[in-house]
Amino acid sequence: MSQKSKVTNNVTMLYIMNITQLILPLVTLPYLTRILSVNSYGVVSYVKNIMAYVTLTIEFGFLLSGTRDIANARTNDETNQILGNVITSKIILTFLSFITLLVMIFSIKMLRNYPLFTILMFIPQFLSIFLFDFYFRGIERMQVITIRFLIMRGTATILTFFVVKNDSDLLYIPLLDIIGTLLAILWVHLEIKKLGVKIKLSSLKNVLNTLKESFTYFASNIATTAFTAFNTVIVGIFLEPSKVSFWTLLMSLVVGVQQLYSPISDGIYPRIIKTKSLKLFKNILLIFSPLLIIGCLFTLFFAKYIVTIIAGSKYIAMYPLLQLAVPLLFVSFYSILCGWPLLGAIGKIKETTFSTIVAAISQILGVILLLMLHIFNLYSLVILRILSESILALVRIYYFVRFKNEFND
Repeated sequence: MSQKSKVTNNVTMLYIMNITQLILPLVTLPYLTRILSVNSYGVVSYVKNIMAYVTLTIEFGFLLSGTRDIANARTNDETNQILGNVITSKIILTFLSFITLLVMIFSIKMLRNYPLFTILMFIPQFLSIFLFDFYFRGIERMQVITIRFLIMRGTATILTFFVVKNDSDLLYIPLLDIIGTLLAILWVHLEIKKLGVKIKLSSLKNVLNTLKESFTYFASNIATTAFTAFNTVIVGIFLEPSKVSFWTLLMSLVVGVQQLYSPISDGIYPRIIKTKSLKLFKNILLIFSPLLIIGCLFTLFFAKYIVTIIAGSKYIAMYPLLQLAVPLLFVSFYSILCGWPLLGAIGKIKETTFSTIVAAISQILGVILLLMLHIFNLYSLVILRILSESILALVRIYYFVRFKNEFND
């Protein structure tokens, strides 16, 4: 397969996955918002946002650093060694994450009221260790990642309609995720077996070096949660559960749109690492920028109908929030593409991380200021979110202009 065909295939497969990532929640979300009370839906969404922190901790940036290492590996033995180091690192991080989660359960009222639900939601995060996404990205076999996702999420989604009927069935939601993840693991290990991969365990020293090398990626990713999960945690602490439901629904829609950007970012990342070429990046911008503008205008004018169709009449009051968030949908496209696919591909890891940290600090300080001024509400939080995303995009564009000569073309 030619390089161009491989990139096209990777982007296509990731687009299938991310469109499915968008569609499946949009299928279950209207169902859950209608059969669950506003407060119960708020609990489900709140715990899922807590799990976003857990996932980031367990991943620890390996989706980027591990992909890089696998892509650059010269021998099968080296590949097996990388797999062993990453898997061992993730197991250690899972243990630390679980201890932290127990502390949070005792400290945060919303989690304390639903301890079993919270712990069950943790289990799929642990099981994700054995999905090896970084490996398949590194060898540019995105179809494996897409198929395992369809198995994992498709199973949980279909079963949701048969099992979850009201608030009393909350525990079934994580149980269905566990079943779907186990089926996906089975599929992935069949693929691993076909490729003849053998995980080679290593010394603690090598594992610690692996963690150290990936820390910069982790710092960047964890800073990114200041834009999503952090905000939700704060909303859950200072506002009532119904507001949590409104906020998490809004962020579900925003993240759903941003997931449409991820296949582009993930698909071109391994190729730009190898070619250091700007041509592919420029072509992507020329193709997708007009589509982005059309999508943003559609959301602005039809926000009320979007919210009504997706969530039902109980959530109609939040449609002005979606309209207010349209600039966020626009700016985040460029902040994402100017990050790891562009700066990360030429080794500007510290600069990419720094841009995220600067924006995250702006977001956190902004939240503190809103609380101090007693103007912390969902509208002010959306405006702050737009400002912090704009800072992220501008800092990354600055670094791109500064280092553009390091690309081959």
